[in-house]
Amino acid sequence: MAERQEQAVPDAVLTRIGQVVMLHHAGDREEARARLLGLWAEIGEHGDALHRCTLAHYLADTQDDPADELAWDLRALTAAEEAGQEDLAVTAVAALYPSLHLNLAHDYVRLGRYDAARVHLWRARDTAFALVDDGYGTGVWAAIARLESRLGEGGAGTWTPPRQRP
Repeated sequence: MAERQEQAVPDAVLTRIGQVVMLHHAGDREEARARLLGLWAEIGEHGDALHRCTLAHYLADTQDDPADELAWDLRALTAAEEAGQEDLAVTAVAALYPSLHLNLAHDYVRLGRYDAARVHLWRARDTAFALVDDGYGTGVWAAIARLESRLGEGGAGTWTPPRQRP
């Protein structure tokens, strides 16, 4: 029973991250970046891996320099790999991998590193099975298909999301 109650209690750190993300989506990129960096300072390099993954994932989106964005996306992936080793975080992280790899692919495209971009695009595809058929999953699948087309990966429309496969 205590385990069920723990699962029902919202994670305060993830809630705080979500609030800052809403600020970013509302258009206040600078303030969002400052608040996310403040949370990063609180959590630290050795804090909870799922928190670091989520925070770095969103911090990347607030960066102006593509190299800085790449550095935060790499931190997010590293933290996801650490979090994936913890039983409670496995499901949450599995759904993040396609987006994490897709973001890295975009970063590498912006930096003109197309071979690295293709590697992460392939990894995004390979991990997309973890996505459910909802708005988030559909958006990630569509972004994978768009980047596939942009990079000329087998021609437009050759990759189909796992939910659409026979």
